[in-house]
This record gives sequence, structure tokens and C-alpha cells, in this order.
Amino acid sequence: MNRLYALILFSIIAITAFGQDKEVAIREMKRDIKYLASDKLKGRETGTPGARLAAEHIALRYSEIGLKPKGDNDTYFQGFSRKPQRNPHASEEENTQLDTSKAIFGKNVIGYIDNGAATTIVVGAHYDHLGYGGEGSLHAGEDAIHNGADDNASGVAAILQIAELVKNRYKNNNYLIMAFSGEEKGLWGSNFFTKNPTIPIESVNYMINLDMVGRMKDNKLAINGVGTSPVWNEALEKAVPPIITINTTESGVGPSDHTSFYLKDIPVLHFFTGQHEDYHKPSDDIEKINYQGIATVVDIIVSIIKELDDDGELAFTKTKDETSDTPRFKVTLGVMPDYMFDGKGMRIDGVTEGKPASNAGIKAGDIVIKMGGVEVIDMMSYMKGLSKFEKGDKTKVTINRDGKEKTFKVTF
Repeated sequence: MNRLYALILFSIIAITAFGQDKEVAIREMKRDIKYLASDKLKGRETGTPGARLAAEHIALRYSEIGLKPKGDNDTYFQGFSRKPQRNPHASEEENTQLDTSKAIFGKNVIGYIDNGAATTIVVGAHYDHLGYGGEGSLHAGEDAIHNGADDNASGVAAILQIAELVKNRYKNNNYLIMAFSGEEKGLWGSNFFTKNPTIPIESVNYMINLDMVGRMKDNKLAINGVGTSPVWNEALEKAVPPIITINTTESGVGPSDHTSFYLKDIPVLHFFTGQHEDYHKPSDDIEKINYQGIATVVDIIVSIIKELDDDGELAFTKTKDETSDTPRFKVTLGVMPDYMFDGKGMRIDGVTEGKPASNAGIKAGDIVIKMGGVEVIDMMSYMKGLSKFEKGDKTKVTINRDGKEKTFKVTF
């Protein structure tokens, strides 16, 4: 298929989802992300006034769209409290520094479209972030506001548009639109909801999670959880336009809120436009958001919902828990993996200053092919290689840079 035809087909798909209001939708997403990622909210850390302001903004948007409250006491909010525990985003060293003595209060924001159906689709995204940094931050300088435009104001803006597009359409399911609190703390909000659901949990047909969908590059999109139902691959084949390249994984387990639903035997999909050098840093700001890319993700998700509307309850499939085989490691190379890379080795998308890779001269774009005595062919072998080292150890890391192999001495 030539590129011109692909672009025309993609335009037709976009019009199908957005009608003549796509530019309006993009303006709304810009407005939502600009507010959620503003300094006024001070990074939306769970339990802070900034997170409360974010929750109130989302609730107001639900009301504007016409969603019914489905939280506590006929409100949009479902409150919970937790004491800090291990964070899947943080390192071993950071986890040992947690203050587990004080409870933190969070609130999920839940809206509902009631079509009188027997089953409900959950469309969710977390709205919290890292505040001024601290635990989970990859920023090496002084404390600064981590606005989290991509992580995850982008996902929240997307679920609001999905709510607009499915309302009064595709009525064979109800829709629960959820903005989760406490994801950055360890999936607190989604975990709490699945154990304290405001609708019967057995009525949930499937769950779609949007986490970091604001930085699409080169028309590439990662979709995780495709092994959790036998229908996903065929549905994606029909819904994803030819111009988009997707990278899929089977497992329903990962470091985001879809995991909580998968563990309740619910089919899940997680949409993600890729890692970048601004991840968990103050530089994750609105100027770098690809709004057309978010619109593309919304198009695809609405197309999936449309495709499956008359399919009834989806079959659930257990997947191999890929994280259960993930080795524990005590050190970090200080790099951002390119999760879209499907070649041999582990391609580096970003390098953190002051960390072992940066100190050794390794750069973004390098492909790690060997670490010590371990040949690196993919992400898993890279992690296995990393697990063999402790702080203070030295090793050699071989990379492919522009087709040429180079070896660097690394000190962890």
C-alpha cells in the first residue's frame, strides 16, 4: 500500500471517529493538558492540594460531557487512604527510603454512561504525578515541579474525548470513565477500585488504560495486554490504520493501572506512545505534546469499541506474567529504553546525566548488544545482564552506534 493511500485511509478513519469536530477536540485536549500540567497544580502529587484541583477539574469536565457521578455518595469522587509501599517505578534504593508511617489520602474520579446494558467498559487513565520530584524522579538537580504533561495529563485528556465520542453511540455496553489517583505511588487508586467497585466488578467487560499517550513519534504506538483476550489481535488489525506501526506485548501485567483489572480476570489493553528523555523530569511539559498523536490514539480506541460493540462479553485469557521472570537488580545504567525498538539489542532513547551510562560516554540512540558476559538481544536479556551487578562493580558494555560496535567501561 503506498503512503498516499494510507494517509487518505487514515483521514477517513479519523473523520469516522471525530466527525467535523476533530479540531474542537484538539482544542479541548490542549485546554485540559494546559491546566493539569500547569505550575498551579504543582505536579499533582497524590494527597496534595494540586491533586485535589486536578480531581475537581476532571469532575467538572465529566459534568460538562454529561457523565453521571459513580463515586461515593452520589459524587464523582471515590476516596481512599494508603500508607506508602514499594513503588514499581522506583529503584531499590528509593524504596528503602519510603516513609511508611503516614497515610496519604487520594481520590479516584469516576463518571458513568448508563446504557442499561449488562456489561460495562472501563476507560481509564491516572491523573497524579510526582509533585516536586523526590521518589521516582529522574531529575538530577534541585527540586522542581514535575508537571507531567505526557505522564499523564495526556491520558486524562484522551479519556475525556473518548467519553464524548462514545456517549449516545455504541450502546451495547455501559461506560465507566475513570481518572485514577495514586498510580505513581504503586497503582493505589485502581487497586482500591477493583477491591471496592462502585459497579459490580463481574459486569466489567474489558478495561482500556491510557498512560503516556502524548508523545507519538514516527507514527509508532505500543499496545500492551493483547494476550488477555482472543479478540484483541483481530480487533486491532481492523482498528489500527496502516500508517501506524504498533508494537504489542501479550502480558496483562505492567507498571500501570490496567494490571489491577487484569488481576480480576478482566481483558485489558494499555496504550502508550513511548518513553522519552523527559520521563519523570520537570521537562515533561506541554510544549512537547503531540496533540494529533493523542487524537490518533483516541481514533483507534473508539474504532475498537465500535468493532466490538455487538460482540457481547469478551473471553478472558490468562497470560504469562512477564514481570514474574524479570530479575531483581540493585544497580541502574541510567538510561531510558526505547520500547518501540524491535531489532536486536536494547536501544537507548535517553541517558540520565551523572549516571553510569552518561559517565562512560554512552549516548541516546546507542543499541546495547553486550553487558559483561551477557549477550543482549532484547529487553529481558538486558535486565538479566543488569541483575548480575552490584553497586561499585565495573564491567564493559558493548553498543552498536551507527552500525559500528563500540565498547565502554562502566562503573555502577
